[in-house]
Amino acid sequence: MAEEPAFRPWPDAPAPGGPHAGVRQPDRPGPGAVPPGDALRGGGPRVGPVWAARPAAHSPSGLFPAGPPPNSHPTYREPHPARVGGVFAGAGSAAAWLVAFGLLGRDLRGYVLWTLFAGGVAWLVALVLTARGDRGVGAGIALAGALGWAVAAAAVAVRWSSSADWPLW
Repeated sequence: MAEEPAFRPWPDAPAPGGPHAGVRQPDRPGPGAVPPGDALRGGGPRVGPVWAARPAAHSPSGLFPAGPPPNSHPTYREPHPARVGGVFAGAGSAAAWLVAFGLLGRDLRGYVLWTLFAGGVAWLVALVLTARGDRGVGAGIALAGALGWAVAAAAVAVRWSSSADWPLW
């Protein structure tokens, strides 16, 4: 039995007695194909893609998700999304509410007490709205109520620091 002669399909292929002796070389490429070394040097047309994804060895079982399905949307959505218009509407209405009650006070003590009362009622309404109604309006009411309480606290702090006497007694 005669041994098959080694075949060198590429110009830079190893000699028959090289490190790959006994390994069958691939068949000669067709016309227009470029040896791998020449393709990297930019000579001639390319044959086939440079990289191709390997096919999956097996399909996933479904126990562990392989990834999101294409064109998927979030699974969980907010049932009552807070919109900017609702937040501004809630903040404006709560600001008007706090101003109306703040004007009932004749002095700083009366202003602070009415503002605390009106802010407490506004926060209760905000809690109800965030639980059962429009969350944007509830957030706006809560923000305006907190700002109203901060203004009242700042007024007390300024009077207290200027007169050295606690103004709420």
